[in-house]
Amino acid sequence: MAIKEGDFIRLKYTGKVQETGDIFDTTSEEVAEEAGLVTENKTFGPIPIAVGVGHVLKGLDKGLVGMEVGEAKSIEVPPEEGFGVRDPKLTQLIPMSEFKKQNIRPQKGMNITLEGHNGKIRSISGGRVTVDFNHEFAGKTLVYDVEVEKIIEDDTEKVYGIIELQYPNPNIKPEDHEVKMEDGKVMIYLNEMAKFDNQITYAKFRIARDIWDNMGIDRVEFVDVFEKKVNTAEEKEEETEAEE
Repeated sequence: MAIKEGDFIRLKYTGKVQETGDIFDTTSEEVAEEAGLVTENKTFGPIPIAVGVGHVLKGLDKGLVGMEVGEAKSIEVPPEEGFGVRDPKLTQLIPMSEFKKQNIRPQKGMNITLEGHNGKIRSISGGRVTVDFNHEFAGKTLVYDVEVEKIIEDDTEKVYGIIELQYPNPNIKPEDHEVKMEDGKVMIYLNEMAKFDNQITYAKFRIARDIWDNMGIDRVEFVDVFEKKVNTAEEKEEETEAEE
């Protein structure tokens, strides 16, 4: 069955810069290790996405339409459908005094955040710092080697996929939450650890919006359940022994 816009799929991919061949993102842990992309909180494996809704870059989205399950191919993504073309206006000269105010010692190649904008220091000269606020891959043609692992048909599995995509947490698996669907609504019972995560409030909105927009469901409920833990006689005995 050919993939069409709106389909939920699981996707394997490796993204690289066409000009250099440098790998910048991948779902494969083995490839990531070879490219030096492994970080402590990074998880790997095929990702769940809805095709054509903006979960991935526009050029990649377009290239997935018409593919078959199990098919692998390379998709070329031009700058206009990737991270954008370079904008000369986003390369700015900033006085050294601005960095001193923020206790920043600028160095060439340093990644910085100024007034909420991420940039990279390109040069330092005459008391001025040249900062490039373009995306790192702006103006670059990208190549994605992709493979469609499966099409997700089950609605509950789609919800778990949305949770995985919008609330990535290396300590909590999507299936650690409980999802129920009834009477045209989705109820999500959050895992105990998630209730105390300061990122969960924003994640709830992203999850709900994704369900509204891509599943045709208008009501999403997040349910927090707190149960009093009652120690068994055996646990109480172990606690007493530990205190002694």
